[in-house]
Amino acid sequence: MKAWTYSEYGGVEVLKLDSDFEVPEVKEDQVLIKVVAAALNPIDFKRRSGIIKATDSPLPVIPGYDVAGVVVKVGSKVKELKEGDEVYGDIIEHAIIRPTKFGTLAEYTAADEKLLALKPKNLDFVQAAALPLAIETAYEGLEAAGFSEGKSILVLGGAGGVGVFVIQLAKHVFGASKIAATSSTAKLEFLKSLGADLAIDYTKQNFEDLPEKFDVVYDAVGQSDKAVKVVKEGGSVVVIAGAATPPGFRFIVTSNGEVLKKLNPYLESGKVKPVIDPKGPFPFEKVNDAFSYLETNHATGKVVIYPIP
Repeated sequence: MKAWTYSEYGGVEVLKLDSDFEVPEVKEDQVLIKVVAAALNPIDFKRRSGIIKATDSPLPVIPGYDVAGVVVKVGSKVKELKEGDEVYGDIIEHAIIRPTKFGTLAEYTAADEKLLALKPKNLDFVQAAALPLAIETAYEGLEAAGFSEGKSILVLGGAGGVGVFVIQLAKHVFGASKIAATSSTAKLEFLKSLGADLAIDYTKQNFEDLPEKFDVVYDAVGQSDKAVKVVKEGGSVVVIAGAATPPGFRFIVTSNGEVLKKLNPYLESGKVKPVIDPKGPFPFEKVNDAFSYLETNHATGKVVIYPIP
């Protein structure tokens, strides 16, 4: 099969398109997926840079966590999924502990059944690929922070891959009383369209100088030293980028198909929507360009790869 791989750690230049890579074997609790679309996440380029070298799988690696595609083969102990099912998910259960060598930036990928869910009927494969890792990170991070109905939240990096879901889930799933979020000037109206009550332009205003405090601060940019200044006494600061300043805590997603199933009604009703960066989707042969763009840290929502041959 065709697959993007790298055999050494480094920048975008280590990525190579291999046209003769072996299709992965399917274990008994796995399915083989014909990949229709895949999405990139910051963890992909952090992993490629060697940041989790100590706990990574041996090289060479096919990168990619997020997939949307069609089941073409099922293992002997697969309970629910069958050939022909349209599925999506984050195929790497523990993001930084022995992530699979065989990621989603390939024609085929193998995935544990428990990490997948049926694709929402109203979404195409590109939209579905834009969801799993980011929406699970948003949902599980809010849960870990003890977020619940009537609480207020500040989202740092509201227009990014995870931030767009933190805002939407806080509003539609958790019932937030107030949502504030930061972005650059051009994206303030976009934040409001997602459900933010207060959109803060980080180029003109320091969020840590806000007069009000929040029950939860969700830090998707790596500014927990400032985030802790705007959290209420006894509140939580969830940190998914950079080091955590106490009382902030570092959160890393665990992939779980049950979270996707739980969120399915909100996706199918249109209350929660995927956000795909307008520069995409990027075709399969331009994966290196897609990474270069993601690594500018200016993407809005998700960078998606489609079509895949």
